[in-house]
Amino acid sequence: MTARDAHRPAMPEPPLAALLSGAARAAPPPPKPGAAQRAAWRLTLVGAAFAFGFAAVAVRMAALTLSEPAEPRVAAGDAEIHVARAEITDRAGRPLAMNLPAASIYAHPAEIDDPARAARMLAETLSGVDEARLRARFERGRGFAWVKRPVSPAEQQAAHDLGLPGVYFGARDVRVYPAGRMAAHVLGGARAGEEGVRGAEIIGLAGVERQADEALRDPARNGAPLRLSIDLPAQAALTEVLEEAKTRFGARGAWATLMDARTGAIAAMVSLPDFDPNRRPDPADPRVAADARLRNRAVEGVYEFGSVFKPFFAALALERGVIGMDTLIDTKEAIVWGRSVFRDHYRMPPQMTVAQIIAKSSNVGTVRMALMAGTPAAQDFLRKLGMMAPTGIDLAEGRLGKPLAPQRWSDLSTITISFGYGLSVSQAHMAAGYAALVNGGLLVTPTLTPGAGPPGEAARVISPRTSAQMRAILRGVVAGGTGRSAEAPGYLVGGKTGTANKLSRTGRGYDETRTLASFAGAFPMSDPRYVLIVTLDEPTDRSGPKPRRTAGATAAPTAGAAIRRLAPILGLRPALPEPDPQPAAALAVAARG
Repeated sequence: MTARDAHRPAMPEPPLAALLSGAARAAPPPPKPGAAQRAAWRLTLVGAAFAFGFAAVAVRMAALTLSEPAEPRVAAGDAEIHVARAEITDRAGRPLAMNLPAASIYAHPAEIDDPARAARMLAETLSGVDEARLRARFERGRGFAWVKRPVSPAEQQAAHDLGLPGVYFGARDVRVYPAGRMAAHVLGGARAGEEGVRGAEIIGLAGVERQADEALRDPARNGAPLRLSIDLPAQAALTEVLEEAKTRFGARGAWATLMDARTGAIAAMVSLPDFDPNRRPDPADPRVAADARLRNRAVEGVYEFGSVFKPFFAALALERGVIGMDTLIDTKEAIVWGRSVFRDHYRMPPQMTVAQIIAKSSNVGTVRMALMAGTPAAQDFLRKLGMMAPTGIDLAEGRLGKPLAPQRWSDLSTITISFGYGLSVSQAHMAAGYAALVNGGLLVTPTLTPGAGPPGEAARVISPRTSAQMRAILRGVVAGGTGRSAEAPGYLVGGKTGTANKLSRTGRGYDETRTLASFAGAFPMSDPRYVLIVTLDEPTDRSGPKPRRTAGATAAPTAGAAIRRLAPILGLRPALPEPDPQPAAALAVAARG
C-alpha cells in the first residue's frame, strides 16, 4: 500500500460480501426473556385440544357401536323411563290392575341378510304383524325398527327360535286387568308412554288410571297398591243383572251405581255396553271417539230422569213446612200455566197426601207441591243437593258430568223440573241426592276412596225428621206403588220409578216411543246402607199382550233382581217377615213421631 493509498478514505464493503463475511456480520440482538417458553406452551395447548377432540369422537363412536338402539321418537334415555306403576285393588285387596313382565322385539335392519325372508318368518310367527309393512321397514335399512311390542313369553320364545340375525329382544312391563271387563269404566285403562328397548312407561288413559296417574307412578309408594271402594263380587253381580236386563228388554244401554248411603263410597258402578281394558281400542283411531263402549254413562252422561226427581220436591215441601204428611193436596184438575197444560197420565183421586202422590207418581200433585215451595226455594234446594255442578267424584270423567240447567229459571222451569224435565244430571248426581234423602239429611260426595267417613253438619240439606219421612214415603212406593216389582223380601227396599221420554231425533219435542227408564232407591229402609240407581235406555217389556216401556215394568224389576243378588254379597242379613201388612203406613207413623 502506498502513502497515497493510506490517506484514501475506505470504501464501504459490498452488502453481499458483508453477508458472506462472518467477521463483518453484526450479531443479532438477544431474544426477549420468556418468548420461547410462551411459543412452546401455545403449541402444547393446540396439540392437546386436537387430541381431546379426536378422543371424544372416538369414545362417542364406540358407545354408539356397543349400545342398544332406542326408538327414535323417545327423547329420554331408557334409564330415565320410569316403568314402575302401583297395583289397583278393590276394597278387600282383590287385584283390579297390575303390571306383568313382558318383552318387546326390535331389529337392526342393517344386520338382516334377507329382509323379505325375515319379515315373512316373523309375520308367520307373531300374530298381528303385517309382513308387507315389516319388510318395508327392514328394506329401508335404518338403524332401528320395532317388530312387535309387547309380546307374550311364548311369542318371544318362538321369535327367538327363528335364529334371525339382527333381531333382538327387550324387557318391558304391561298393564293387565285380571277381572277383564269388570269395573272397566272405573279403571279406564292405560297405554305405553315413553318407551325404549329396555322399558316402557305406562300412563293412564281414563278412569282411575288417569285420575290417579301421578300417584300410581310415585316411587314413594314403595309398591303399596291403590285401594278402591269397589267391591269386586258386587261389581260382577251387578254387571250380570244389567246384562240380563239389557238382553231381556232389548235396551240400547244399561247403567247402575251402587253407593254407600252414609259416606258416598261407590261399591259398584256399571255402564253397558262396556269394553275389556286389556284390549282397549287405540285412542289414535278416529273411530274411538264415537265408540259408545268407552263412555261411562253413570258419570259423564247427563239426562232428564223423569219422575225419580219427584221425591226431591216432596222433601222440599216437607222441609219448608208448606205441607205435612197428612196434608191433602188437590190432584183432580189439570194445571194450566200460560199455554202449557200439565195433567196426569192416569186418573188420580181428587185429593192425595204427599206419600200417595209419590207412590202413584202424580204429576199434578208434584207440581202443586213445587209451586207451594216456590221457585227461589226450589232452585236453592237443588243447588244444595249438588244438582248444579259436577259431583266431584274422583274419576277423570267426573268433570264431564256437568248438569244442564235452565239459563233463566222461571216458575215454568220449576214446574217441569219437579217431574223430571228441564234439568239434566248424571246418575252419580242422583245417587248422591237420594243418599241425602235417606241417610238423615247429609249430602255425600261420590267417591272411590274406601274408608271415608260420613260428612259433618255442614253438609246438611234436610232435617233428620224430613229424612225419616222420606224413608217412609219411598218405602211406600215399593210396598204399594209404581215400584212394587223392585221388592226384595227381607231387605225393605224403598225408591221411586221414573220414565222419561227422550228428545225426538229431529230435536223438536219428545218421542214417546223412546224412553229412559230408571229406578232410584235404597235398602234397607229401616236403616239405609246402600243407594242403588238403575237406568235402562229404550227398554221394552214384551212379556204381556202389549209392549210396556215404563220403569215399573223394566227398571224396577231389574233393581229388585240386583238387590236380591247384592244384599248377601254386601253382608246384609235379611230381616224377619213384617207382621204389619202395611209397612209403609207404620213407617209413616214413626216418621211423624
